[in-house]
Amino acid sequence: MASKVSNRAPSRRRPRNAVVPSPLDLMNPTLAALRELGGSASIAELGDKVIDLIKPSKDVLEAPHGSGRRTELEYRLAWARTYLKKYGLVTNSAHGVWALTPKASETESVDTAKVAKVIRSARGASKPRRRRRVPLPVPETLSDEPDVLPDWREALTAALLAMLPAAFERLCQRLLRESGFIEVEVTGRSGDGGIDGHGIIRVAGLISFPVMFQCKRYKGNAGSAAVRDFRGAMMGRADKGLIISTGGFTRDARAEATRDGAPPIDLIDGDLLADKLKELNLGVRTRQVEEVDVETAWFRSL
Repeated sequence: MASKVSNRAPSRRRPRNAVVPSPLDLMNPTLAALRELGGSASIAELGDKVIDLIKPSKDVLEAPHGSGRRTELEYRLAWARTYLKKYGLVTNSAHGVWALTPKASETESVDTAKVAKVIRSARGASKPRRRRRVPLPVPETLSDEPDVLPDWREALTAALLAMLPAAFERLCQRLLRESGFIEVEVTGRSGDGGIDGHGIIRVAGLISFPVMFQCKRYKGNAGSAAVRDFRGAMMGRADKGLIISTGGFTRDARAEATRDGAPPIDLIDGDLLADKLKELNLGVRTRQVEEVDVETAWFRSL
């Protein structure tokens, strides 16, 4: 079963020649990417467009950030977005969509040194005055985090990785059922090309498609080979394929999943899996805190 053999991430060492651009160097490419995408984009769309613009080497593209599944480039892109947000040029919604602000329409490009100075001043204002200079944070020495991966996501990932393979497959089965799939069955037979189960998705209550799925408890990023192998196993047996992973997928893997002329494979990475579990209240509970404001001016107006 795929979930049994993919619990441990491969060795992740940054190549010596992988000089990843700094967050400041990535700010103008991020602005340019947002403009080319029509002024708004998801994190994945934005990251792909920036990569298209700066054309990094494979070593830079795959250089890991620590022992997690994010790459160093993804991590620094997150800081670039955070800096641009603090500078007032971009904003983000609760759904993870980033967009240009009206201020950005008047700014073709930014002076990164000026941005650094503004952010440093803002950080310095919140620190004791006896500190004369507050350095701009860099990814290697951060005490806070950029815009991605809140604590609950990291805690959820740890819980998912600690599950037994069969339990994780049952969770994926429940997730698909709660999402509208019918006749969802976990097979998990060894030697089945990584296929862990199958189900049927019904569109508008009229049209049905058989779907085969794979469950990957994975800490790192799965590559294009994983997608090709899964597609080969499902050929002639289903119209659609679905890979559900606690980790991520490389850029090559996502390209392979939507390659022209090949059956499409939908990829559910760790972030999307977390969002779906939260949405369906499967092991993730959201606490609602009521905030009450008294509008004294309203009473005075009576």
